[in-house]
Amino acid sequence: MTSKEKVAALREEMQKNNVDAFIVYSADPHMSEYLPKEWQERAWLSGFLGSAGFVVVTKDKAGLWTDGRYFTQAAIELEGSGIDLFKDGVEGTPNYIDWIISEIPASGKVAVNAVATSNANWELLSQKLSNKNISLVDAPLLKEVWKERGTPSKNPIYIQPVERAGKSVTDKLSAIRQKMEEQEVTVHIISSLDDVAWTLNLRGSDVESNPVFLGYIIITKNDAILFTDLEKLEVVSRRQLDDSFVKMMPYEEFYNHLKMVKNEKVLVSPNSNQSIFETLKADNQFLKAPVPGNLMKAQKNETELEGFRKVMVRDGVAMVKFLYWLTHNAGKEAMTEYSIGEKLLGFRAAGENFVGESFGSIVGYKDNGAIMHYSAKSEGSKEVTNDASILVDSGGQYLEGTTDITRTFALGTVSEDFKRNSTLVLQGMIRLSMVKFPKGTKGVHLDAIARLPLWMEGKDFNHGTGHGVGSFMNVHEGPHSIRKDLNPQDLLPGMVCSNEPGYYLEGDYGIRHENLIAVKESEKTGSGTFYEFETLTFCPFFKDTIVKEILSDKEITWLNQYHQTCQQKLSPYLEGDVKEWFLQLVSPL
Repeated sequence: MTSKEKVAALREEMQKNNVDAFIVYSADPHMSEYLPKEWQERAWLSGFLGSAGFVVVTKDKAGLWTDGRYFTQAAIELEGSGIDLFKDGVEGTPNYIDWIISEIPASGKVAVNAVATSNANWELLSQKLSNKNISLVDAPLLKEVWKERGTPSKNPIYIQPVERAGKSVTDKLSAIRQKMEEQEVTVHIISSLDDVAWTLNLRGSDVESNPVFLGYIIITKNDAILFTDLEKLEVVSRRQLDDSFVKMMPYEEFYNHLKMVKNEKVLVSPNSNQSIFETLKADNQFLKAPVPGNLMKAQKNETELEGFRKVMVRDGVAMVKFLYWLTHNAGKEAMTEYSIGEKLLGFRAAGENFVGESFGSIVGYKDNGAIMHYSAKSEGSKEVTNDASILVDSGGQYLEGTTDITRTFALGTVSEDFKRNSTLVLQGMIRLSMVKFPKGTKGVHLDAIARLPLWMEGKDFNHGTGHGVGSFMNVHEGPHSIRKDLNPQDLLPGMVCSNEPGYYLEGDYGIRHENLIAVKESEKTGSGTFYEFETLTFCPFFKDTIVKEILSDKEITWLNQYHQTCQQKLSPYLEGDVKEWFLQLVSPL
């Protein structure tokens, strides 16, 4: 079936159920960003493969809303689908709920699949629709349309030992229960997969590139229960749960168990699915708040930070070997964007404790670099030679930590404009790396620092500057971020974040430079406590695309010191021609 045929089939189900508009969020029952294959409903329906966005289908129209990372990609992938692109955040783009209200009759009916809709979205929809006398109902219509969606994986659930986690399951549960007591709640539900995995020091592979597994946790003052596929639990995983006094129940029993919860005050995130709230709301009170473990997970302990430092050396060695191979072979042997990604995977796989990619590598040659989250296909991806720029954004999952790095460089002649813009992007990254900031600072306060060199020339980029990164966990992690949006979460010691400004000239090239950074305490002064960033990533930048005159003396000093650190960390693991080339790369600017 084509996307147009799938939308037509969905409209038939809508007509049978007297539904005027149906919303397909990019979500699973755990509100994951990256989804198990059987829950990739929006991608299946629309053909748009980005990680963010949702589709609204009415009786005669359909639209996809997504953010600036995906405008170019979505326009290409929606072609011929009959689904219009709505560019979220762009002036003139209607709010999707307002658009629905304008497109369906008064007293109409809007449907969603409640198990794949967050409570926050349900409440907002319900409020705005009810003002227009439009009803909101739970109707999982795609069940009747997408009949061959597959089933959950049977991949094993294994332990993340305390030697790598830095904190035992018992200690984590104790800290969570303390927060429950402070908030005067008696039951706590954890539904997000990375929070489930972190709390119990377990890992899995139910979601591609994310070491998580399908599961829920219910915590009370005296009990903790994991709901998951029990067949997937390895013997050592069961032993760890037993030792931590965590009970185990089948995944499908979760909602049946919720029905037995009565007269309790329940702590549950508003980002949990609406079906949880529907099951509990008749007999319980809610405290809708972030799960306490989410912030605990974000503040990495020293064991986890040391794990990051170790894998950054391993990852940096793989990157240098890859960059040498690519720069010395482009134009001499046949290669495509896809084959380059596979080659990079091979270099990483040679490293100790490598588990897999932390996301599908983004390899964008020439104009494909301007597609921010471009994904090269195995067939039909662009041939790469040695006459333009290339953007490579990639990362690895290692038992000790997670990596995410972007380097943009020339594989031949590039324009002076490219060099200037590449330097401005690098300058923004360096400035953010160097910043010192007072306790209480939020990511939005720092975002402009990375953008300022571009802003001064009337340029910008349409994505966040930084996202949280997990410890052998999801490469995108909250609650912190560095972006234009107002996120109330303070930046706190131990938080790991990306630092990745960019610039994109559609139809020509894209530029992004990215390191991972960690918040640490800098000093205490008469004005209070100040923090700074520790740069975790070790991989050089290409000096041949740097316009030295743009950078200040302090910025040049930072870059030279960074390259000196790269030399100290990586050169013991390099040899021969690769090492000689690397030493030239890290020589002073």
